[in-house]
Amino acid sequence: MPSRDSQASASALVSRRDQEGFQDKFSMCFSQRKEKSVNTQTYKYRTASSISKPGSAPVTPVSLFLQARQQPHLLKGKKKWLLWALSGFLFLFSATMTGCFLWQYYLPKLQNGSLKSEVPPAQVRMCPRHPELVPLAHPLPVLKEALEKVDGILRKAMLAPGLAAMSALVIHNDTVLWTGNFGRKNGSDPNSGTPNEHTMYRIASISKIFPVLMLYRLWEEGIVASLDDPLERYASTFSINNPLGTAQGPEAQDPMGEFEEMGSLPSPSPVTLRRMASQLSGLPRRLRGTSLLWKGSTQEALSLLKDDVLVADPGTRCHYSTLAFSLLAHVLAAHRAQGDYERWVSEQVLEPLGMSDTGFALTGAVRARLAAGFYGSGRSAPLYDLGWYRPSGQMYSTAADLARLAAALMGAGPRRLLRPDSLATLLAPLRACTHGYFASETGTPWEFHERLGYRVARKDGDLDGYAASLALVPPLRLGFVLLLAGPRPPTHDLVADALDTLLPALERALRDAELVPAPPPRARPFAGFFTFANRTFYEVRASGPRGELRLRQFGPRVEALVPAAFRSLALRHVRGRVFQLHVAREFPCALPLADAWLSLEAQHGQLVRFYPLDRHGLAPGFDVPGLNTYGVLRLPRRPVFGSQ
Repeated sequence: MPSRDSQASASALVSRRDQEGFQDKFSMCFSQRKEKSVNTQTYKYRTASSISKPGSAPVTPVSLFLQARQQPHLLKGKKKWLLWALSGFLFLFSATMTGCFLWQYYLPKLQNGSLKSEVPPAQVRMCPRHPELVPLAHPLPVLKEALEKVDGILRKAMLAPGLAAMSALVIHNDTVLWTGNFGRKNGSDPNSGTPNEHTMYRIASISKIFPVLMLYRLWEEGIVASLDDPLERYASTFSINNPLGTAQGPEAQDPMGEFEEMGSLPSPSPVTLRRMASQLSGLPRRLRGTSLLWKGSTQEALSLLKDDVLVADPGTRCHYSTLAFSLLAHVLAAHRAQGDYERWVSEQVLEPLGMSDTGFALTGAVRARLAAGFYGSGRSAPLYDLGWYRPSGQMYSTAADLARLAAALMGAGPRRLLRPDSLATLLAPLRACTHGYFASETGTPWEFHERLGYRVARKDGDLDGYAASLALVPPLRLGFVLLLAGPRPPTHDLVADALDTLLPALERALRDAELVPAPPPRARPFAGFFTFANRTFYEVRASGPRGELRLRQFGPRVEALVPAAFRSLALRHVRGRVFQLHVAREFPCALPLADAWLSLEAQHGQLVRFYPLDRHGLAPGFDVPGLNTYGVLRLPRRPVFGSQ
C-alpha cells in the first residue's frame, strides 16, 4: 500500500492536472470568443468606411459627427443597429461560455489515487506452488467435467488418416479415474470390436524406461558404483573417437603435412551410464551401417564403435540415440542377469507389478490380442522383431499395465520399484535442450515439457503402425497413458491437449479439499505461552472439534506488521513431540514488513520439535531447526505489554 505522503502528492498532482486541463480548455474557448469579436469589429469598420464614396475626402470622426447632425434619422438607425448587434454578441458569448463550462464539468475526472493504475502492481506469487496431495472423494464434478472434455478431444482425433484404434487412461495416485477406447481393434475388419484397456499395442520407445530401471536398481544394490561411472568400467573394450572433446595435445602430422587419422589420438571418453540413459551420451542414433533389424552381438557392436565418432561432446547437447539404451541394457545385463536382459525385466519389474500383458516376444497369442497397426495411407503395418535393438523399442503392453507402471514410478502403487530418493532422481531433469530438440529438458529417460506451470515427464514411442505415450506429473501424481494403432494426428498433440484440460481441474480439486490437521493424543503438554529471547511471542492452543493445535504469533510488533490472517499457523502432529507447520491452503509466498520481507513459504512445512516433558507434564519449549530457531521457552503466563 502507498504511504499517506505518496497519496497526498498523488492527489495534489491530480488537482494540478485537473486545473491545467480546465485552463487549457477555457483558453481555447476564450480564443474562439476573441476571434469572433475581432471579426465583428472588422466588419463594423468596413461598414463605417463604406459611408464615404470613392474619390471623396477621407472620413474623420468630425466629419462623421457633422454628417450625423445633418442626418439625425441616420444616426438614430445606427444606434438601433448597434444595440441589436451588442445584444446578439452578449447572447452568443454567454451561450459559448456556458457550453465550455458544461463540457468541462462532464469530462471524466481523475480520482485520488487513480494514478496508481498507471504502474500496475507486481503480481503476488502464491504458495504453495502446487497443491498438497490430499485424499479425494470420487467422483468429483470438476474432474468429471474435465474427463468428459478429454473424451471429446480423443474421439474427435479418430478422424485422423490411418488411425484405427485408440486406448487411453488417466490415473491419479493408484486410482484409475477414466479409460477411453475408440475405433476398432482391427480397422480393416468391419466386424472387429472396440478395443479396451486390456488390448495390446506396441509401445516402441516407452521400452527405454526399462533399461533405466535396471540401471537404478543395480545402483541401489551396489553393483553399479555410481550413475556417473564411465561405460568403460563395465565394458572394458568400449572406445569411440570424440572429435569434439578436448584432446591431450596437438594432432600429429605426417611428413606430407596431412593430418593423421582421427583414431591415432583418441580423447578420453566421458560417455557415462547416466548420460547414456538420458540422451546426453553423444552416441550416434544407431550403429554405423545397421538398421533396427540388426541381429549382431554386443561384442560386435563394441567393435563397430571403435571406428565411429561421437556426434556431440557428451553432456553438452541433447541427441536422441537408440544405440545408447540398447548398449546400456546389454552391458548391464552381463553383470547381473547372466546376460539375459529380458528375463531380468520380467522377474524384477513386470511380475512384481502384475504387468502380465507386457513383454517382448511377439508370439501367436500376443499377435491375436494386438490392435492392428496401420500407416497414414491406410496400409497395414508389418510386425517385425528389432533384434539387438530390442531393449529400445521391442515391447508391447496395455493401457492397464502401463497404469500400474505409472503408479509405481510416482511412488503411489502397492509395490515400490525403487527407493523414494532414487525415484526423485529418476524423475528429475538433467539438462535443458536446445538446437531444435523436441523437448525442453532431458532426463533418465524422460523428455520434459512445461504445461501450465507443471513439469511433465513424458516418454513417447513411434514404430511402424503404432504410437504410444506415457506422461507423468509427479507433483499431482497424475498419469496419462495413450496407445494408438496408427500414426499420431499431425495437427494436434493429444497428450498436451489432454493435460491442458486435466491439470487445472485436478489442481482445483486438491486445493478445494480440506486437509484437517492431525491432533496429538493430548494437547495439554504443548499448550501455553512461549517466547524467543523476549522478542517474539507465541501461543499454542487447541482449537477445532478434534483439538488440533495452532501456533499464534502475537505482540505489538507482530500485530503492527503481520496481517491477522497469517499470524496463526496450524500444527500438524507427525509423531511423538514433533509437529509440522502449515500456513494455509494458499498464501502469499512472502509478506512485506516495513523494509524487510517475511517468507511464509519458508515457514510452511517446517518441523517443530517440543522438548521432553517436565515434572508437571509440560514441554518447557520447542525448536524449529529448519528456521534456525532454537530455545523458544515456555512462559508461566501470558505476557503483558506496556500498551495494554
